[in-house]
Amino acid sequence: MSEGPTCWRCGAAFDARQPVGRRAACLACGNDLRCCRNCARYAPAMHNQCREPQAERQVDKERGNFCDWFSPGAAAPAAADPAAAARAKLDRLFRR
Repeated sequence: MSEGPTCWRCGAAFDARQPVGRRAACLACGNDLRCCRNCARYAPAMHNQCREPQAERQVDKERGNFCDWFSPGAAAPAAADPAAAARAKLDRLFRR
């Protein structure tokens, strides 16, 4: 396993020495990097799926957001899901 933060979708490592912007995307899969699923505070079992009680609720945990509490963390890659892979390809194709 690699050191440092990784993309939750594909597991590719990314450089978090500089701030991760809302529109930052994974170089390997094109997924948003500044999202709840890539945050060290992401916890599916907790209220609002976040360890930070003061954080604003983010409805879509897989899309970029402006959360002030975001901290890049090593995420476990998502299980291979053909439907999710197809949806990701369409999102990249039609992304503005």
